Amino acid sequence: MSAPVYPVFLRLDGARVLVVGGGPVAASKLDGLLAAGAHPTVVAPEISAGCRRPGVALVERGFAPDDLEGARFVIAAATPPVNRAVSAAAAARNLFVNAVDDPAAASAYLGGVVRKGDVTVAISTGGAAPALAGLLREALAAALPDDLDAWLTVARAERARWQADGTPMAARRDRLLAALLAARAASPLTPEPS
Repeated sequence: MSAPVYPVFLRLDGARVLVVGGGPVAASKLDGLLAAGAHPTVVAPEISAGCRRPGVALVERGFAPDDLEGARFVIAAATPPVNRAVSAAAAARNLFVNAVDDPAAASAYLGGVVRKGDVTVAISTGGAAPALAGLLREALAAALPDDLDAWLTVARAERARWQADGTPMAARRDRLLAALLAARAASPLTPEPS
């Protein structure tokens, strides 16, 4: 049994992220990194067309431990021996590394992600079953309401009220539920099925 993981969302805006590997798997990680405002650098002896895009720095050679200088996060999307070398070099620098399809070489696992407006939900299997995480992601996407942003608007307004009036943390959940139900009654947040 693997060690339990601590779920976290990273702010990578303006941060340098190293991606080791230049194939389709490495390319698949770039959309999320760029959307988060990261500055990815791809290092690989051969870099595919999918990795060649605006906002991505390219270094066409094999990985060297010095490539980690200045990086905040690392994704190893290469062969298992290269992933292990990246993992060891990252650990020596106290950097988290996601080793794609190589959980033993990873200190961070990327989850299946559902985004609806400003709400992000992620699911992880600790790297043990990425296909299951994908299926669960699809189920969550179908289960979450399309107008989740309307819920977030209500929650933001309620939070501002709680902070202003000193509402204790323990009372906030019940008050939020009441506010969401009141908002739905006044103007349904989610249309009733026909």
